[in-house]
Amino acid sequence: MEVKSRHHLRSDEIRELEATLDAALGVGLDGEAYERVDLVGTEFDLVLVDGEPQVFAVDDERFLTVRGANAHPPERRVVTVDAGAVQFVSDGADVMRPGIVDADEVIDPGDLIVVVEETHGKALAVGRSLEPGADLPGDSGKVVESVHHVGDDLYEFSV
Repeated sequence: MEVKSRHHLRSDEIRELEATLDAALGVGLDGEAYERVDLVGTEFDLVLVDGEPQVFAVDDERFLTVRGANAHPPERRVVTVDAGAVQFVSDGADVMRPGIVDADEVIDPGDLIVVVEETHGKALAVGRSLEPGADLPGDSGKVVESVHHVGDDLYEFSV
């Protein structure tokens, strides 16, 4: 991933970002420095919090990266998968109903969500929900489209 430009966020942009993530995920970012990074050839823009890629923009929506979700575990918009799904989700696969053991009921179709594993609660991926939260667990079908996962270029990004 090639950096096109970098600049520090203004204080009003920081407040807006923090309020957005708090409202959506129940997360309080506590960084000293916030820096926007525009990348060449990707659909994402990043926000570095204290030098770490913790927030990204997908379709103009700001959301935690996998690394950001592990640093600041979200309280809302979380989908938990069983051990059998971990390898597939970590490799970028979409999430299927049988692998889901729990899902936040506030999730609406189209929401960005964090996928975590049930044993330690570590974030594995960020995806877009295709169904309401209450309908995510079940017997068959794809219900979360993967957007970003452990080990992808965005996860491995460093400055």
